[in-house]
Amino acid sequence: MENPAQIAELSHTLIAAGRLFHQRGWVPATGGNFSARLDTERMLITASGCHKGELLDADFLIADLDGQPINSARKASYETLLHCQVYRHDPAVGSVLHTHSIANTLLSRRFERIHLAGYELLKLLPGISTHDAAVDVPVFENDQDIARLSAAVDAHMKKVPQTPAYVIAGHGLYAWGATVAQARWRVEALEFMFECELQASRLEEPK
Repeated sequence: MENPAQIAELSHTLIAAGRLFHQRGWVPATGGNFSARLDTERMLITASGCHKGELLDADFLIADLDGQPINSARKASYETLLHCQVYRHDPAVGSVLHTHSIANTLLSRRFERIHLAGYELLKLLPGISTHDAAVDVPVFENDQDIARLSAAVDAHMKKVPQTPAYVIAGHGLYAWGATVAQARWRVEALEFMFECELQASRLEEPK
């Protein structure tokens, strides 16, 4: 049964995240998609074709965890199944956010994994309590077959359950958290560290 107050609150927090991410240049045009869990079987997710920096309440729809819209004429995002995979993998996840930054796009076109070590902001990721740590963010080859891509992500996360986020090569970051706020903080932390890695790689290039 729908809870209008819950839906309104989640819409508000996702709209605010979209504005912030757009201001940072992480969700150009209609790129990216955002979702929040409603219950064990449903999520609120951005509809296809919405500008993430200009979201309105009407730009969200409710979908089940098979990615099918519920009582909505709007079309679900092509990548809805990637959100479904995360929610099914971990019942504690309350929000999944997907961004398209310059840093995550360029790094993911160069590396099979993005190695992050020694950053204070690593402590925003699950299971890390010190900057003296390292994380490998996996990069998956882009695939227009979203069901196949989702299965590849799922297989990796079952093998490496501590995976904190992932990137699709040349396409963007997927990060999540127990709440929209926690997912947003993790996106901010990861995008900052990706930007540092990108700038560092430029400094290391021969003159």
